[in-house]
Amino acid sequence: MQARRRVVLATNNLGKLREMQALLEPLGMEILAQSEFDVFPVAETGHSFVENAIIKARHAAKATGLPAIADDSGLLVDILDGAPGIYSARFAGINATDAENLELLIRQVDAAGLPQPAARFHCAMAYLCDAGDTVPVLSQASWRGHIVTRPRGSNGFGYDPIFFVPTHQCTSAELPPAVKNRISHRGQAMVKLLKELTAEMGDH
Repeated sequence: MQARRRVVLATNNLGKLREMQALLEPLGMEILAQSEFDVFPVAETGHSFVENAIIKARHAAKATGLPAIADDSGLLVDILDGAPGIYSARFAGINATDAENLELLIRQVDAAGLPQPAARFHCAMAYLCDAGDTVPVLSQASWRGHIVTRPRGSNGFGYDPIFFVPTHQCTSAELPPAVKNRISHRGQAMVKLLKELTAEMGDH
């Protein structure tokens, strides 16, 4: 990896930006939010996490002229047939806040009547070296747990306060950030992505 490689991260989510910067900082990569370039979010019209990750990365690369990383991630709750899934960030509406999404999910889980239903976070990640890259580097990972309907913890963002992690007997929002970055769906996907990038660069 080249020192201080500038890469744009295709997100305006500050929580996600902090997580990604922490994950990539040891590798000497300078991660810049697309908002620093006044790049507006692109419509996520894909039908899968992978499709949406590629759409977002290509949009950011085209707008900035830099390599881009994007992830599309979400929460899938078994009892809700995989909802909210790819609609996790806009579950309660296009401009919904984290709190609104969380409240709606809690109501739906309560209505389903099964305590602590199984769930998983899933993350798909894409790296494009430029906007015309037709062979993006991809990775995916899942993080399994279950839902609790009383939010706990102040770390993290999104659905973290209700995602219970059995291995640590707490919610994702109660985990220290360094621990979450290591074991989460995004952390696992990033490790896989970096392995793929390292292998690809070694082939050139």
